[in-house]
Amino acid sequence: MQHRRPPPAVLAGSADDVEAQFYEALQRGDIEKLMLLWADDDEIVCVHPGGSRLIGAAAIRNSFEAIFANGGGIPVRPEQVHRVSMLSAALHHLVELVAVQGAGIATQTAWVVVSNFYVKTALGWRLVAHHASPGLAEPMPSSGDAAATLH
Repeated sequence: MQHRRPPPAVLAGSADDVEAQFYEALQRGDIEKLMLLWADDDEIVCVHPGGSRLIGAAAIRNSFEAIFANGGGIPVRPEQVHRVSMLSAALHHLVELVAVQGAGIATQTAWVVVSNFYVKTALGWRLVAHHASPGLAEPMPSSGDAAATLH
């Protein structure tokens, strides 16, 4: 089934405002709001933790629909946001705190390392890339305290 994108709305505010709306849409499981925040571009990209690269609105929408079908919204909270801003682009690198509840077990938390990239378009700030990498089952260090990594 092919989904038609709603007509783009003008989004007022900043990349921070779009990011706040993105996480609100994730928490509520609001697919329509979530998709309005993405740029109207065939090259938008999303990578879920441990997942493959999804390119284009249809692939991204289908992935979030599948996620939301498992119980609605995602109990996620952005933390440790590091912002790099330019005139018409913004990169936000952050840590998502996700509460995960499985059948018969207590709620567990996981930290996911995320990069969100926004561009300022004629219709306002829009998300063009969301890349989430698996994090740890314990709090992430907030600075350069991480152990040795590949690069």
